[in-house]
Amino acid sequence: MQPGSASEPAVTMGTRVRQFADLTKPRVTMLAVFCAVIGMFLATPGMVHPVVLIAGTAGIWILAGGAFAVNCLIEQRIDAQMARTSGRPMARGELSSTQALVFALLLALIGSALLYFFVNPLTMWLTIATFFGYAFIYTVLLKPTTPQNIVIGGLSGAMPPMLGWAAVTGEVSSESALLVLIIFVWTPPHFWALALYRVEDYKKSGLPMLPVTHGSEFTRLQILLYTFLLIAVTILPFVIKMSGWLYLVSALVLGAGFIRHAWGLRRDYSDARARKTFAYSLWYLAALFAALLFDHYLVLFLS
Repeated sequence: MQPGSASEPAVTMGTRVRQFADLTKPRVTMLAVFCAVIGMFLATPGMVHPVVLIAGTAGIWILAGGAFAVNCLIEQRIDAQMARTSGRPMARGELSSTQALVFALLLALIGSALLYFFVNPLTMWLTIATFFGYAFIYTVLLKPTTPQNIVIGGLSGAMPPMLGWAAVTGEVSSESALLVLIIFVWTPPHFWALALYRVEDYKKSGLPMLPVTHGSEFTRLQILLYTFLLIAVTILPFVIKMSGWLYLVSALVLGAGFIRHAWGLRRDYSDARARKTFAYSLWYLAALFAALLFDHYLVLFLS
């Protein structure tokens, strides 16, 4: 049944707003924006200007939401086949393709305007590039064609700290690139843990996710190896004196927890372990970036 057909019950304003909001994948967007805000604060020895903080956060959030709306539009058929995504508005036919496209373009225009006029053009262009990379290069070109989709396409999802840094400084730095690298390396073990316990969904959808193409055992080995690499990468902010001892200890403790989950997953697989590993990976990234922020201001306070 198409949205708006004569036999379809009237949709309330609140329901319609919720449907459009769901297109933006708010929980995923929230973590990305959190990392962007951390990038803003790490870029300055003081406080972020309120206009830059508000407009930068809103602009990045809105543009990210637009990219996710495009993703939902393109993958509506695939989403309808998977239990995890079958409840999304496009998969359920609650919104038309035209509605989703207009909504995504509107978000892109609003987000771009906020960043251009109230932040700086560099941040706008970097965010648009991120939008394009996720919505089209990852979703259209990589995801349906290669089991390395999440590795290569992970660069788009890793960009938020650099966007926040550029919003404050108007430039891209090696420090912001290191923050991007951390998320880039974190993404495969994070996502493959999800793919392991959702493997039947991906088989039905025809997407060549690593557990589908190479099996569970190989995927679990890759998760463990990437987790070790992640720990090494997270030490680099301390090595280049971007952070202090508080961050280093936090990174090592958090990393030890991630290795424990990855090792357990490798040794004795169960869907429950995979779910716990995925859940820990979300908490891990948020806690790691929070530690960077606390360490940043502690060092400034003590200096």
